Amino acid sequence: MSTKRLLTIIAVSIVGIILLSAVFTSWYTVDESEQAIVITFGEASEPITESGLKFKLPWPIQKVEKLSKETFSLQFGYKQDESGEITSYDKDTKMITGDDNIVLTDLVVQYKITDPKSYLFNSENPKEMLHDATSASIRSVIGNSKIDDALTSGKAQIEADTNELLGSLIKKYDIGITVLTVKLQDVELPNAEVRAAFTAVTDAEETKNTKVNQAEKYENEKISVAEGEVDAIISEARGYQTARIEQALGDVALFDKLYAEYQNNKEITRQRLVMETLDSVLPGAKIYIMNDDGGTMKYLPLQPLESTKQNAPAATTTNESKTEEGSGQ
Repeated sequence: MSTKRLLTIIAVSIVGIILLSAVFTSWYTVDESEQAIVITFGEASEPITESGLKFKLPWPIQKVEKLSKETFSLQFGYKQDESGEITSYDKDTKMITGDDNIVLTDLVVQYKITDPKSYLFNSENPKEMLHDATSASIRSVIGNSKIDDALTSGKAQIEADTNELLGSLIKKYDIGITVLTVKLQDVELPNAEVRAAFTAVTDAEETKNTKVNQAEKYENEKISVAEGEVDAIISEARGYQTARIEQALGDVALFDKLYAEYQNNKEITRQRLVMETLDSVLPGAKIYIMNDDGGTMKYLPLQPLESTKQNAPAATTTNESKTEEGSGQ
């Protein structure tokens, strides 16, 4: 084989390799969970977020970097492997509170890559910068908080403050990351003896709060009952007041009518009032009206109406019997 032919074969082989490389590096696919950025001689283009088959210039003119759209988690102060085993890093988690106490604080930061260009070119190691920014943020917030807040009811506020401070730092660093949430995993005291003492204090405070709540509940119940009784008494008094007023108005109206009758016929009205008064004072008694103007005593017996009604049927029966006898004759 001559040298010329050998050079020709080598040249054809190189051209073939280049063509094959151009064919296989001129297209790429973007998955729904991915975002891509095309780099042309070191200069990045705008991010490509739409999924599907894409085309570009062959390598080495253009190359593609793919980044995930998923939510990532940064474990600060500990590391959990696939088997579930947890490794703590006390050096990262040991912090000083605002009232000069030491606590161990670990947390999880959830974030997304929202600017692939900044993520790839503005920082050599964005994850390390995120870790450092997280450390600075949580230490600043814990340093301005009291130990009671860090261990009990102030955790939500610490998470919110850390999230806000960390977000502002990441935005300032411009590393293409957006912080979604900051979640405290554990905040505890550095040794068992201190933890036991603090637990005893916390239990005492919870017992105190429980007793106070029970006392306030009992107080509210008693106040409610007393207010209900007061309202009932006032309502009853108002009802009695209204009844007495109505009764008085009725008595006045009755007196006015009697007075009008008295003005028309004084003697009859006076006698009527005397009889009604006697009847009300002596109920059921037999009353006789005596007239002694003449020599013989005359009287008018005022018998109850019931006696008259009882005698009426008997008289009727007698009359009927006499009528029958007369018809027979």
